[in-house]
Formats: sequence, C-alpha cells, structure tokens
Amino acid sequence: MTDLDAAAVPHAPSTRVVPGPALLEFVGVSASYSTYRALFDVSLTVPQRGIVALLGPNGAGKSTVARVATGLVPVTAGTIRFEGRDITDMAAHKIAHAGVAHVPEGRGVFSSLTVDENLTLAFRQKVGRRGVPAACERAYTAFPALVACRRQLGGTLSGGQQRMLSLARVLAVPPRLLIVDELSLGLAPVVIDAVYEGLLAVRESGCALLVVEQQVDRALAIAETAILLNHGAVAWSGPAAGASAAMEELLSGRARATAEDDGPAGVHTSP
Repeated sequence: MTDLDAAAVPHAPSTRVVPGPALLEFVGVSASYSTYRALFDVSLTVPQRGIVALLGPNGAGKSTVARVATGLVPVTAGTIRFEGRDITDMAAHKIAHAGVAHVPEGRGVFSSLTVDENLTLAFRQKVGRRGVPAACERAYTAFPALVACRRQLGGTLSGGQQRMLSLARVLAVPPRLLIVDELSLGLAPVVIDAVYEGLLAVRESGCALLVVEQQVDRALAIAETAILLNHGAVAWSGPAAGASAAMEELLSGRARATAEDDGPAGVHTSP
C-alpha cells in the first residue's frame, strides 16, 4: 500500500545540485512481456544531475520502466535516448557501460561473501586492484552502518544492510544515471532513513537519480520532479510538490472504480 503518512523522511541537502539538460528520454515508449502489454506510449525525461520520483500503485509499470531503460526488457514502440544518443535497441551491458546503473528490487548481493569481499569483487572489475581501497573508503563513508559488519557474510545481513550494500557497490565509479527500484521494500522506517541518506551521498557525485518507489513521501523528500504511472501509462507528471495530491486523486478514483465494478448486478445508484 502506498505510504502517505507523515513519517520522518530524510531531506535533500539545502544546496541542491541544479538539474541540467535531458540525460534520459523516453519518447512514446511501449513494452511487453510476451503477449502482455506493460507500457503504453510512455514519455518522460530525467535531467542531468536531477532526481525524478517514479510513483504509482502496484502493477502500474514502474519496475518495467526501470528494466526497459537498462535494456533488460525490449521496446516494442518508441525511442529511448541517453545523452542524446538512441539506445532503444542497445544491449544491457552496453547501456551499463555508457553510464546507467540499476539497483533492482531485492538485495542482489553474494550471500557467501563478506561485505568486504562483495565490495572488492564489484570494485576490482571497475577500477582495478589499485583502485579498490579508495572505492571501499567511499562506500563505507556513504554507508557507515556497513563498517561494523564488513567481515560478515552477505547472506547473514539484515534486509536493510543488504540494500545498503547493493547501493554501496555502485560507488566505485559513480554512474551518470542511477535507477533504484523499491529501496524501502520490507524495511523498517529507521533503516529506510539510513538507506536514503546513503542514496543522497551517491547523488552528491553528480549522477542523476530515477527513484522507483511506492512510499510516496520517501521519494518526494529528495526529488525535484515526479512521474505518476497508472496501468502502464503516464497519468501525471510535474513538480514533486504536487505529486502527493495527484497520487491521492488517482487512488481515490481507482477505489471508486473498484467499488462500482464489485457492486451487485442490476443495482444502480440515483444521481
């Protein structure tokens, strides 16, 4: 369920990075899983150095946008551009090499390796053996909660620690665009705060963020703009300040439609 409660949320730094020109662009993008159509004519923009919140109810298509943007799900119509370059049909590993990193829903760590080993393995591939110590230092600075468990196996970490570790692995070579999917899923509020503080530390490197999230207040606390998906299409987009009201309106409309669909046959309410 979407979280619209006034929970404590981390705030973006008082000095925001000013967003630049378009970094990622979807232009009329549609996508399918076999015969199931998941996205319909989606157009959106993530500016350079900007933070965009991608919101919507369960099944709205948020995770599909993340997978399409990173080449994991093919486009059936429309165009995707990154830094002005058409990447619509580009392979996932080439999109990653161009500077797009994806932290998907779930944990994505090696359970049989320690925290140190998880980081070392990820960083050595990106910066080489000599660059590993500095990369690890950046990771532990952004996520200090990992310091105490650096010798602990990944599979024994809490859900929040595993989410921090999956984000920390990005820090060796900060991407141009970081796409994060459901960071808060299954985590306690205090842990979510720590995860989002680490996300802001990643952002300070100058990379743009596309934050896929069901907990509206969490994402909007750091975003400049927001996009609301419903049934695989863009239902609303605009400044983050207006997104909560748009989300409330959408959920109310869905509730009314469900109530009408579930009503007894042949019974009509007078206007």
